[in-house]
Formats: sequence, structure tokens, C-alpha cells
Amino acid sequence: MSVTNAETAPATTDRVVLIYATAPDQATAEAIASALLDQRLIACANIWPGTTAHYRWEGKITRDSEVVLILKTTAGRAEAAIEAGRALHPYTTPAFVILPIDGGSAPFLDWVRAETG
Repeated sequence: MSVTNAETAPATTDRVVLIYATAPDQATAEAIASALLDQRLIACANIWPGTTAHYRWEGKITRDSEVVLILKTTAGRAEAAIEAGRALHPYTTPAFVILPIDGGSAPFLDWVRAETG
């Protein structure tokens, strides 16, 4: 199996990254994933329902159900993906965080690049 790591990875904009995001419900998560896929801003979205967020909001500790999205894209597409996702999101301060990938299956990483290129 071919593996890519940080030393052998392509140029910065072609590096594969993950975007961690949350949504209030399955329908919102599906809408975000579909729109980003249609625009080729991501190659794939994993949607995990049934999470619980505990957080402080406006001075009060709150607990809500959320749906987690893990979005696979390139560094060069990540900001545009976040902007498009935020435009569809009902939260005033939605969580969209870019996470680097230090390595992985070269064929998979190549596939992500091809699907978002």
C-alpha cells in the first residue's frame, strides 16, 4: 500500500485536509454536504447523527443535540467550502474547523484531490 506523509505530500493548496463541522439536525447536515459536493468543494462528507454538545452560550451552560460532519477536501478548497457551508447554516456562530492530515493512503488522498480539482 502506498502511503503519503507530510514529507512527500504535494504543494500546500493540494494537501488534503478535513473540515470538522456541526449542524443542528440531519436535514441541515445533508443540505450542507449536498451543496458542497455539487460545487466540488469537497470529495466526501461523513455525517454522524446523535451527538450531544455541551457549551457556554451567552453566559449560560447549554446542552443540545447536534450532527457532526467530517468533510474531506484540499487546503485550496477549504475556505470556499467553509464559506458555502456557513451560508446554509442556521447558527450565528457555526463550528467549521480545518484539520490537517499528516499522511494516509495515497490512493485515497489522490481521489480527494481529483474530486475537488
